[in-house]
Amino acid sequence: MEKSLNKFEMYLKFERRSSDQTVRAYMTDLNQFRTFLDAYYPDTDISDIDAANVRSWIVELMQGGLSNRSINRKLSSLKSFFKFCMRQRFISGNPASDINVLKTNSRLPSFAQEKQLLDLDTKEMFSEDFSGMRDKAIIFCIYGLGIRRAELIGMQIKSYDKSRSVIRIKGKGNKEREVPVVPFLKDILETYLKYYESEFGYTNDSPMFILDSGLLIYPKFVYNVVSKYLSLVSTLKKRGPHTLRHSFATHLSNKGADINALKSLLGHSSLAATQVYTHNTIEKLRAVYKQAHPRSKED
Repeated sequence: MEKSLNKFEMYLKFERRSSDQTVRAYMTDLNQFRTFLDAYYPDTDISDIDAANVRSWIVELMQGGLSNRSINRKLSSLKSFFKFCMRQRFISGNPASDINVLKTNSRLPSFAQEKQLLDLDTKEMFSEDFSGMRDKAIIFCIYGLGIRRAELIGMQIKSYDKSRSVIRIKGKGNKEREVPVVPFLKDILETYLKYYESEFGYTNDSPMFILDSGLLIYPKFVYNVVSKYLSLVSTLKKRGPHTLRHSFATHLSNKGADINALKSLLGHSSLAATQVYTHNTIEKLRAVYKQAHPRSKED
């Protein structure tokens, strides 16, 4: 099985061009399954794995207290791996294909209120130096563009086309999209870039965001910056970069943004991933109905 796992990892990296984080997630799930097989079904070849083995693994995960959502992700990793093995003719069938996902409760994305983010922009919470302007640009790039943390880290100076007021974003699978830079974000970026140029200088190939030392920012740093400033204006439990991305999508959806346009802005590969943001619009409609419709208060 180790040989097929190694080939699958190479496939993810070089053919699908998945992010490092995605590759690690897949391989963690698959290595956990391999460890399970070694413990309970030793000397099992890749071609000998059947649905009973997979179901036994799922039962063990459930007994270990893992959430249904996490188990479903691991099952998805396993199904993708077996599909790859079928294409490579390592196996003749997918032993996980008929195993259904577990039921999960719908989880609505956490998002900040518009006023809270407006307070960040207007109440002078950022220091008037390179560090402060960089932190502000990080927060409002994620919120103003709706981008992922990895996409922010991957931005370069040349990603920003000032003449057209757009930023080119390299998303999952190295797919590129252009996102418009609205005036408030353009002002923030221009101010930050002046401090950047004065402090360090840069070329078109320089990263857009760097540390005080001049090195490239990293995921934990971005999380800490976002969490620090969101905690000043919000009591949300989740205050990471994805909360800002959710806020971007939710606020646009509540203002009536077309869902297909929202899908393109977010870089989603399917419309299903975008539809989660329509829940807020529906809740607003329900509130209006309850307040205004003459029959709304009847049992």
